[in-house]
Amino acid sequence: MLSKCRWWRDAVIYQVYVRSFLDSTGDGIGDLAGVRAGLPYLKKLGVDGIWLSPFYPSPQHDHGYDVADYCGVDPLFGDLAEFDLLMAAARRLGVKVLLDIVPNHCSSEHPWFQEALASAPGSAARARFHFADGRGPDGAEPPNNWHSMFGGPAWSRVTEADGRPGQWYLHMFAPEQPDWNWRNQEVGAEFDRVLRFWLDRGIDGFRIDVAAGLFKHPQLPDSDDPEADARTRDSVNPLAWNQPEVHDVWRHWRTVCEQYTARDGRERLLVGEVSVPSAREHAKYVRPDELHQAFFFDLLSAPWDADAFRKVITEAMQDIAGTGSTVTWVLNNHDQVRTVTRYGEPATGCSGLGAARARAAALLMLALPGAAYIYQGEELGLPEVVDLPDDVLTDPIFRRTGSRARIRDGCRVPLPWSGQTSPFGFTSGAESARPWLPQPSYFAEYATDRALADTRSFWHLYRDGLQLRAALPQLGEGTLDWLDAPPGVLGFVRGDGLVCAVNFGTAPTPAPVPGTPLLSSGPCPAGVLPGSTAAWWMSDL
Repeated sequence: MLSKCRWWRDAVIYQVYVRSFLDSTGDGIGDLAGVRAGLPYLKKLGVDGIWLSPFYPSPQHDHGYDVADYCGVDPLFGDLAEFDLLMAAARRLGVKVLLDIVPNHCSSEHPWFQEALASAPGSAARARFHFADGRGPDGAEPPNNWHSMFGGPAWSRVTEADGRPGQWYLHMFAPEQPDWNWRNQEVGAEFDRVLRFWLDRGIDGFRIDVAAGLFKHPQLPDSDDPEADARTRDSVNPLAWNQPEVHDVWRHWRTVCEQYTARDGRERLLVGEVSVPSAREHAKYVRPDELHQAFFFDLLSAPWDADAFRKVITEAMQDIAGTGSTVTWVLNNHDQVRTVTRYGEPATGCSGLGAARARAAALLMLALPGAAYIYQGEELGLPEVVDLPDDVLTDPIFRRTGSRARIRDGCRVPLPWSGQTSPFGFTSGAESARPWLPQPSYFAEYATDRALADTRSFWHLYRDGLQLRAALPQLGEGTLDWLDAPPGVLGFVRGDGLVCAVNFGTAPTPAPVPGTPLLSSGPCPAGVLPGSTAAWWMSDL
């Protein structure tokens, strides 16, 4: 029998993108005090915990994923005293808190990188990063042909102390984000210190950014497809990602977390952002002595198609759940187009079809055995903001490429809380206060106060799904068997008798179970499953 402390196996975690959640100071940027003020709202929604995006000191070239100090709080977001107040409030409400940790790279303003820039080639300071001599005449070409995930070369050249062009350093993201060299033991020791600093402050675990990264091929050879990462905006280059040595790091981090669990019986969670080619490769990261969980992105990336969803769910249940972990389901995060827009037609607002599909997908995700993560605003049905003007865009992808095709600002627009005009209660400043990204006027339709008052809203669908989910006897440990269903319909029954069916088509079909469903994503008469609709029943199938 699994220990009751293994809360993470079926937890529902809400991702808080701190700068866009709630602003307590009136500067237009969300902060930790705003998160604390919003905790009762999240408790009422019914989530088990929150994951906080990076709030560490940072020049904010990539909104905190360029960390200058891993053991502090940027003044934009508060200070350590405010963080402690947030932790105390979360503990009183029974809400778990996960921190986002960024071990693949740091900020170019991190003291160790500044020391490396001031040191000579071959120095111990430079050995903590990937510094290398350039190729070609006078070393004027990058050491290899790799491209950054954010576009352009993955190498930048430095000016040495004598003023001459010098070595190059590796950055798989922006130039302001130099990659750590995890083959250097000092790097691992420093992150041990960081982990313990935050664990000692009472956190419940870490979401690990770029968890398939850290190690690069030791020879740093040329890639056969150097632009693959930038083209797909994914960790595709096999020379830069998913190196075998990374698993030793996660085994060690698991040991550190288990030391804390042994002290008080409160299990700390490691959940990784793992982007790898297959569910089978994904499963290696969640073996019993490595990460507890890793986000399964295949559901997020699957097209709206019953066969596609069935394939990725089947592979996840076989390969990932087979390790003894549970699948960690996601439909969205701060790097992706919002679900309503992704499932809909090209939109300048909310597509009705996209909204119906997003509601159905939410019920499907919450019915699947395992854990689930909800990105802030999904519970409001927020669409992607697709028409932000160029002069407000902050995504480094846009700054480096000039292309709007893959920018992430549209899903990061601050949440609307109340009122009819921007800032919609997001900031405590005057009505004229400007959020860091502009909110469109139609956000009034999605404001939290309106959503709570309307029992037909996305918010109530999520809340009702979370309440029913919490009442079921099996979640993380549940089984799943597929039901026979007509084309375009996906149906399964779990070991606890919960039946979930989704009609991916547009025409109604017979429901797999007679009677009125417990919960449905839209109007659902007894015996009928309308198009673009999901429903739950209890059955003895």
